[in-house]
Amino acid sequence: MSRHHHHHHTTDLNWTEMAPLLERQAEIQGDAYARAAAWIGDLLPAAGVRRILDIGSGPGVVTALLAEAFPAAEVVAVDASPELLERARARAEARGLGARVSTLHAELPAGFDDLGEADLIWAGNSLHHLGDQRAALAAFAGLLRSGGLVALVEGGLPGRHLPWNTGIGRPGLEARLDAVNAEWFGEMREGLPEAKEEVDDWRALLAAAGLTPSGTRSFLTDVPAPVPAVVREQIVAHFTHQREVMGERLADDDRNTLERLLDPAEPESLHRRTDLFHLTARTVHTARKG
Repeated sequence: MSRHHHHHHTTDLNWTEMAPLLERQAEIQGDAYARAAAWIGDLLPAAGVRRILDIGSGPGVVTALLAEAFPAAEVVAVDASPELLERARARAEARGLGARVSTLHAELPAGFDDLGEADLIWAGNSLHHLGDQRAALAAFAGLLRSGGLVALVEGGLPGRHLPWNTGIGRPGLEARLDAVNAEWFGEMREGLPEAKEEVDDWRALLAAAGLTPSGTRSFLTDVPAPVPAVVREQIVAHFTHQREVMGERLADDDRNTLERLLDPAEPESLHRRTDLFHLTARTVHTARKG
């Protein structure tokens, strides 16, 4: 899941429109997610993992990686978007994983009772879309089998794609976009049903759910300049999305800078620059059920 909304005056998310961006983003970070899955395999021996829930699976990039990392497991992609689940199903089948990957349409928190037991619950940037995160973690703990593990992907570092000084507009554009995103994120959280403010102390929250924290690690995705075409396309899609979503919140000069960066005819545009890169980190917090 992503932290960005898709309409000017709302914090609603249009996951179907965002699907290609989410898919490309996860694919580019696929190596980092595969390393995270391998690390979890060290914490939780793969042979003992029979059922995995991928909560907020989106288009299923990580669902497929989890199925590959845990070859004895049934993996269930859980999401509220039928369109994204359709993509997850197609991806699993294309990778020869269709027999072990299934999809489950569920609106959480109401749908927790329908998820069934699991040896591993992976929640990738999805918990922050639930108003009462503490209650959600307690529900996760209730679904885990003895010895099972929760892997929570929350936090890390915002992506970076541009040098500080791009030669267009004021230097530091991405830092200012981060500030606008942070403001939006707070509004999104406040607007969720049963929203409760929590300190993002994930170890403490996992422990409060009756689980034993078993390690936190961050996984880096580093694609240096010059980037391959697929990464350039993802960067263009990312900034196009930022313009659509954040445009009205930005200072006029920053909005103008975004327009120029996205203009294929502009010599310094994202379409032509040789200094684009993709650098981000995802943090995975784990906890075990005794």
